[in-house]
Amino acid sequence: MKRGTLHADAAATVIATLATIVWLATQSLQVRADDAAPKEAAGKAAAKNANAAATDAAPSKPAPAQKLPEPKGAKRLSRDYDVWVDPKKQVVIVDGQVSLREGMLEMFACTRNTKEHESVVSANTKAFLVHAALLSLGAETGRPAQFVPKYRPPTGTEIDVTVQWVDEHGKEHTAKAQDWIKDINTKKTMAHPFVFAGSSFWTDEETGKKFYQAEGGDFICVSNFSTAMLDVPVHSSQANMELAFEAFTERIPPLGAPVRLILQPKKEAGSRGQGAGSKTEGKQGENDAAKTSGATKAERNVAR
Repeated sequence: MKRGTLHADAAATVIATLATIVWLATQSLQVRADDAAPKEAAGKAAAKNANAAATDAAPSKPAPAQKLPEPKGAKRLSRDYDVWVDPKKQVVIVDGQVSLREGMLEMFACTRNTKEHESVVSANTKAFLVHAALLSLGAETGRPAQFVPKYRPPTGTEIDVTVQWVDEHGKEHTAKAQDWIKDINTKKTMAHPFVFAGSSFWTDEETGKKFYQAEGGDFICVSNFSTAMLDVPVHSSQANMELAFEAFTERIPPLGAPVRLILQPKKEAGSRGQGAGSKTEGKQGENDAAKTSGATKAERNVAR
């Protein structure tokens, strides 16, 4: 390979990395601004009603779940959210808590304060942080499920999702995410992998503000969504009467129990999952989604 080609490739890599950093910084600032507004309003309301609350007979809310110790050797990606990347182990780490033990599922995990009523785990992160971290480890987005003119399953790098937790006796446990998901037809553990569909961007025409659509809660899905970040690469309806999976109650810790999700891309040849497309197909699907949503060049670099 010629020296000029090497220099060009290095420059392209640097430019893409810088674009990713700029986009992440912009998103983080927006997240903090969005989070600060409701907190400030809530603080004023709390102060105004302090005397009334003191005499309120309603039962107090349960104490927040105890957090797990920070993972050693991993780099924290946000001061506001419990998400890390460990380049040495090639994993993304996200902390959360058990949000559902019984009932039908559309997600295995949602982002905090979104779809806890249909997700086993509520993850204390923003989806875009995990998306970017997976990209940094070499995972490739494919495309979310498509429904018209005909159904096409989600594609992308296969992502192993593991759960860690500590029981009431202090014993550590590890399980695959699939172990907490029951197929209602077979009554057995869900057999499908998760693939990195990558969601998409949407632009508000009035404000010009761009949104990563998985922030609505479609984080690690077991029903197909066109906005899913991770999804199962098979047809899986989101219609209430056709849901295919439920919580595997007897295997799941108590509600509120702190848990840790470990996401690891599978890079071996032929391990991209049943619905995974080729490298060319995956990039084309991502570019089409970015163009449709009005994503900027920097955002498309993040998608790559």
